Amino acid sequence: MAQQIERNQEATIYIGNLDERCTESLVWELMLQAGPVVNVHLPKDRVTQTHQSYGFVEFLTEEDADYAIKIMNQVRLYGKPIRVNKATSDKKNLDVGATLFIGNLDPEVDEKLLYDTFSAFGMIVNTPKISRDLETGAAKGFGFVSFDNFESADAAIDAMEGQYLMNKQISVSYAFKKDGKGEKHGSAAERLLAAEARKNVQMPNRLYSGGPAMAPAIGAGSHTPIPVQQPIMQSYP
Repeated sequence: MAQQIERNQEATIYIGNLDERCTESLVWELMLQAGPVVNVHLPKDRVTQTHQSYGFVEFLTEEDADYAIKIMNQVRLYGKPIRVNKATSDKKNLDVGATLFIGNLDPEVDEKLLYDTFSAFGMIVNTPKISRDLETGAAKGFGFVSFDNFESADAAIDAMEGQYLMNKQISVSYAFKKDGKGEKHGSAAERLLAAEARKNVQMPNRLYSGGPAMAPAIGAGSHTPIPVQQPIMQSYP
């Protein structure tokens, strides 16, 4: 899927807490208020074909994405305040580390299928990555999926290790860390750090003296959002 491969991750935002009635066209229309939109993707449940209450929006520039985070967080869609964070990793943010290595992938498996398969176990914090040949774009047979917590990653390993995806039996395990020291994600120390960090982001709005800003609901008056302060971002390894 060339569009996903070439996507500008730095110009992509995560949008969560979406009402089931939200559509990609509605999200596109809303996000146009922040800047030109390149792509909107709301991952769907593989059984019900309904979206999973979150998605990703790619803007033309990183500046547009940053602006969207500032003005769209906590805007209400169908009465529910949406969460808007940067989809990509930032070294200043928490590195949760709940990243899985998915091996022995069928050549026909793409990023969307990994989404649809693994999102059943919890929140995926970014588009799954399938390693591809830089010249041909052909898949190399393995990829990575990152969850926002270790419980979801553990559940995915327990359920999917040795299962068939398309026509091949896949392997699922914690990925090696990028520092090259041969250590895998999912260690006890990493889990402890993630648990402690989670306590600090349970109620991010309390960090702001004014609390969450109010905004008019879509379908109930003006569509113009009121700027709000940016919350602590979700991490992505």
